[in-house]
Amino acid sequence: MSVMRSRFLAALTVSAAIICPIEAHAETIFGALAKAYNNNSSLNSERAGVRVTDEGVAIAKSGMRPRINGSASATLASRGGVEQRTGELGISLQQPIFDGFQTRNNVQAAESGVRAAFSALQNEEVNTLLNAASAYVDVIRDRQIAALRAQNLDFLEEQVRSARSRLEVGEGTRTDLAQAQASRQAALAQLSQARANAAASAALYQQIVGSAPGDLKMPEPLTKLMPSSLDSAVAIALSEHPAIAARLHAVDQTSFQVKSAEGALLPQLNAQAGISTGYTDSNPGLANDGTNNAASIGLNLTVPIYQGGASSARVRQAKEQLGQSRILVDVTRDQVREAVTRAWTGYQAARESVVANRELVSAARLALDGVIEERAVGQRTTLDVLNAQADVINARIDLVTAERAVVAASYGIVAALGRLTAPRLGLQVTVYQPEEHYNAVKDKWYGLRTPDGR
Repeated sequence: MSVMRSRFLAALTVSAAIICPIEAHAETIFGALAKAYNNNSSLNSERAGVRVTDEGVAIAKSGMRPRINGSASATLASRGGVEQRTGELGISLQQPIFDGFQTRNNVQAAESGVRAAFSALQNEEVNTLLNAASAYVDVIRDRQIAALRAQNLDFLEEQVRSARSRLEVGEGTRTDLAQAQASRQAALAQLSQARANAAASAALYQQIVGSAPGDLKMPEPLTKLMPSSLDSAVAIALSEHPAIAARLHAVDQTSFQVKSAEGALLPQLNAQAGISTGYTDSNPGLANDGTNNAASIGLNLTVPIYQGGASSARVRQAKEQLGQSRILVDVTRDQVREAVTRAWTGYQAARESVVANRELVSAARLALDGVIEERAVGQRTTLDVLNAQADVINARIDLVTAERAVVAASYGIVAALGRLTAPRLGLQVTVYQPEEHYNAVKDKWYGLRTPDGR
């Protein structure tokens, strides 16, 4: 082996060592989705909102629990030259016995609200992961377009130099040079815009995922979770999508709220008990000075007769809200059906576009090579070369855009099914379980600390 060949192989090995780690350390789309699942601020805010909703069950259950209050008072008075000091200390208990089934219905409404919040959270997770996947492929697309624009600028720089050289030897014209220079300046502006788009995509990626994009690689379409046909996709989405489930739970919630509002028109029965002790101390002393002890127990029945129409209005309002909730179920079903159809047809169109654009790129490159050769023998002009180069660049950009659309549409289909979730994707994350917080607080009678210790 010659020395020159040894040096060449050594250089090749060094180049491979530089390139390979980039691919080895490239962040996969599933790694980006895992980061978004853990770090996305909007998603974490939605989880906190679900925890807020959980407390509604404990609040509703308090409606039939006892109320115990302590009281104390002290008074100093002077009347007719007599100074009198009085004080009282007592404790009272009120226990609801019957409240027109309001508490029972409020609890069931709150539990339905929690289930609706769970489904809404799952829907937010689906949307967050879809946004992260879209941001991932957007960064790749915009970086590739910027690289193509840079290559185009290099090509046009060479065309300017070539046009100037031909002009100097009398084989070209000033028009050729001007056309090449104009194309170069246009390419420079396009490159600046492409780099700005890439920077904007990277910023959006960081917002959604929680970290700046590193070396990304265009992923394969998510075909493993896609059904075989559009009809199957629509059927799955209508039966499984969490947004529809959230609307159905909201219908249950509002139906219980109607019953609770009607309960305000029924009699209310409470048990009451209390004990107290008081004292009086006068100077000079009076006959009623001393200590008084008292105790009481009894029932209090309240029968609503007329409340100015407020209770009736609340019942009517709750019924209208129930009707609106039922309509929203149909609205959400229509939205899901449209989303599935749009994503499915977009996926099919993008696949066909990829095939067509690959052939277009090949043809455009062949045409460019031919135009350059024909210009060398005087059969083509510089403008012909510039137009052929523009065709190549546009075709390659269209191909990059179509490849991005295929991947994005595949994730869009799975998201429209409601299946773009961490467990189904197999993300390396600890899956958030909202039931844990709910079970920790739903039956609490007292305590100011949240389950995480705050």
